[in-house]
Amino acid sequence: MIGTRGRVTGRVGPGLVGEVMIAVRGGVEAFYAHPIEPQETIEPGVQVLVVDFEPPRTVYVERWQPLVPRASSPS
Repeated sequence: MIGTRGRVTGRVGPGLVGEVMIAVRGGVEAFYAHPIEPQETIEPGVQVLVVDFEPPRTVYVERWQPLVPRASSPS
């Protein structure tokens, strides 16, 4: 579960129990979600990375940051 990506379907933020959809066992399932940074708010539609998991259905997430390829240096 940790290291997987999901999409926010219910706002994740301070004092809120948000919701994310995560691909699991060949389908997509809803999980309760909290931000790993306590003051961060993540709006619906944003992709997130699962950084912690508490069974059975709670995840802690942060915004997904795709890797940016480095510019190749001239040879």
